[in-house]
Amino acid sequence: MTGRGRPRKSPDTNCAKSKTKSEETKQVSLPRCPGKDFTEERLNGAIKERKQKEQKKTNHTEREPSVQGTRKEKSTKHFPEEINNQQMTPADNTKAPVQGTKAKTCAGRAKAAEQSAKEIKTQPETPKDTTKDSLKTTKAKTCGGKTKSKEKPSEDMTEMQPETPTDTTNTLKATKAKTRGGKAKSPVECAEKTMKMQPQTLKDTTKACVPQDRCKDKAAVDSILYTTLEKLKIKRNERSDAAEVINKIIKHIITHLRQNTECFKEVEDPLRTGSYYENLKISNPDEFDVMLPIPVDRVNIEPFGDDGAFYSVSLKRGKSPLQRFQETTTLSASTMLEEFREEVKKSVKGFPGEYQKWEVTRKKKGCPAVTLLTTVKSITISLDVVLCLMVNKSSWPPFTKDGLKIEGWLGTKVKQEYKRRAFYLVPKYEGKGTVECDGVLAKDIWRVSFSHIEKAILTNHGSEKTCCEKGGARCCRKDCLKLLKHLLHLLKEKDSSFDKFCSYHAKTTLLHACSSRTKDTDWAASDLSHCFQLLLKDFVAHLEVGKLYNFFIPSQNLLSGPGEKKCNSLARCIKEECDRGFPIFK
Repeated sequence: MTGRGRPRKSPDTNCAKSKTKSEETKQVSLPRCPGKDFTEERLNGAIKERKQKEQKKTNHTEREPSVQGTRKEKSTKHFPEEINNQQMTPADNTKAPVQGTKAKTCAGRAKAAEQSAKEIKTQPETPKDTTKDSLKTTKAKTCGGKTKSKEKPSEDMTEMQPETPTDTTNTLKATKAKTRGGKAKSPVECAEKTMKMQPQTLKDTTKACVPQDRCKDKAAVDSILYTTLEKLKIKRNERSDAAEVINKIIKHIITHLRQNTECFKEVEDPLRTGSYYENLKISNPDEFDVMLPIPVDRVNIEPFGDDGAFYSVSLKRGKSPLQRFQETTTLSASTMLEEFREEVKKSVKGFPGEYQKWEVTRKKKGCPAVTLLTTVKSITISLDVVLCLMVNKSSWPPFTKDGLKIEGWLGTKVKQEYKRRAFYLVPKYEGKGTVECDGVLAKDIWRVSFSHIEKAILTNHGSEKTCCEKGGARCCRKDCLKLLKHLLHLLKEKDSSFDKFCSYHAKTTLLHACSSRTKDTDWAASDLSHCFQLLLKDFVAHLEVGKLYNFFIPSQNLLSGPGEKKCNSLARCIKEECDRGFPIFK
């Protein structure tokens, strides 16, 4: 009896109860915890039972502080805090609460479990795709009695680990287990609501990322533009019929000038320019432009005004059939144009009767052309015959130095080749013909023309040599210009105040656009609607600022004539048509 001297029944009773309950707890938890931990606990229990008599005093001494109420309460209160502060792997979190519980009393163990459960409930749970942890949680929740309350901190700590929301099968299993246990309903409901909300959010995001209405608009605009282009195509038989008639009358006029005139006998072969010969004519082959050049080798040109487009011309010393039109030191454009007009009339009157009959229209103020009209298969055809001077041995005027920006588009070599070509002067003026500048009347000046260069550019318009050829990719540059010309024509029909705007404004806008968007891929045929609307934006931008500079002469503003009010009005009409999907084309 030497080791059992103190008759303190309460501590012994408590210790015996705690030992008995601890052993019962171990026996209940044995089937649930197979593995290494279970084997260790069983061996430890066997050793304790063999040496119970020898270690009872020692065990009693070690457990004596835990009987005291104050320390027991403190240790019980700190227990959930220690668990919450630990950051361990799921396996470590499972072991730690079990080992800590062995040294505690039954009352302390129950309170610790309840408090830890309350505190852990307040922490948000995040879904996780871990099969092992979910299975452990399910098994622990199904156990009843003291085992459930004892190991609940271990289970809750396992559930606190962050999870990935890729697989929701195991999470749903854990949710069912918690519901059976009757505890932690609020976190389960929150988790279920969260999982239900996630698929809906993904669906909404998917719908928002697909601009279906915009695609429908694009498809509708594409359909309208392609349909309009089909309507604007010229039938092959109509083209051939018109070309035959035009070629015959031009040939007859040139023959008359060479054989029956003295001053125009050196006329060169016709220079066929304009939309028909640039393959830009729309609807009907009803308008043709042909320039008849008179070569001049040695001339002096002086700018008339500040824009660099108009010049006074004087012939240098030498024998030239045009000397009779030079008054003092200036070659009179008005006198020369008047005589040319009379010769064209004579040639038309002498046109053989078996061919088409032509009519010469009345002269228009400031117009350099003699306009002829005829009818071919119920289609009225107009032919503008333009007199011009072809300057061979002189460089281009200084005002063209900063123009023709095609280096990045067609290349420097192409630009140099163009600038080595002749330039042309046509008898045209703007405003009143009686305006005088440096002793020269406006009606006697000449305007510089680069129609032949424009034709060459639009014929070979690609940055790649194979653009729009049989074996190459097709672009939409010309299609965009056709659509813009057609839009402008229809707007002019609706509002006669737009008469001062012409197709040359549209052509110049395209040339500037091509020099800024230089690659053929920028004008892919499949992007017609996008490219056309970009071209419209360019044109509207020019109209809104009232500035559209000549592609060859940057100092000349082609929008100085219409005025700011008309430019803004036309810009508004174009933007309305663009926003509404071009109903004017329907």
